[in-house]
Amino acid sequence: MQLFYNPDITETTNEFSFSKEESNHIVKVLRKNMGDTLHITNGEGWLFTAEITLADIKKCLVKIVDKSLQPKRNYQLHLAVAPTKMNDRYEWFLEKATEIGIDTITPIICDHSERKIVKNDRFEKIVQSAMKQSLSCYLPKLNEPILFKDFINQKFAGDLFIAHCEETDKKSLKNEITPNSNITILIGPEGDFSVKEIKMAIENKFIPVTLGDTRLRTETAAIVACHSVAFINE
Repeated sequence: MQLFYNPDITETTNEFSFSKEESNHIVKVLRKNMGDTLHITNGEGWLFTAEITLADIKKCLVKIVDKSLQPKRNYQLHLAVAPTKMNDRYEWFLEKATEIGIDTITPIICDHSERKIVKNDRFEKIVQSAMKQSLSCYLPKLNEPILFKDFINQKFAGDLFIAHCEETDKKSLKNEITPNSNITILIGPEGDFSVKEIKMAIENKFIPVTLGDTRLRTETAAIVACHSVAFINE
């Protein structure tokens, strides 16, 4: 099954036309014809089965013939991850985390961040593509970049963790995860969180955790954290 994405479709939609770009892809590249079936999601859990009523490279029209609301996971995961120096590493994290299962992603700008300016447009496309590839009907929310000090002072629900490399007392993340719960995990930049940031996180009820015995890159640490939560909730 190939999955298409369009946020404008709702459970009350009966007919729909694709953009010129996607119409060209469907008709010219995929060679779809009138009467063929397409599967579409709006990223909010709905899976729509549609039949092509007009196969035109400039305007592909479909009618919705079936729809279903896909079940949500039994947990909610929010990863706040500092942008990496190289964008492709962050994009890899976004892709893999979306495939594994994540609900919210926030790029956090930290004291040791080498990249402090982030453009979310390309990141959003990476997340959308990964959602479609993994046949998920829920699009993770990608928040705008935010300074660590502003992020940490927000109100959070559920279990809160900060993964860092300082030689202090830390718990193992896999032993602290509560199944079926909301979880927020902070992952720092290549230079790790500053001592001040770690202190601020602890003051805001974040539990210091370790992800293993080796020192991990930012994007690797984020994937390990994401998979650990998914594994505990299997």
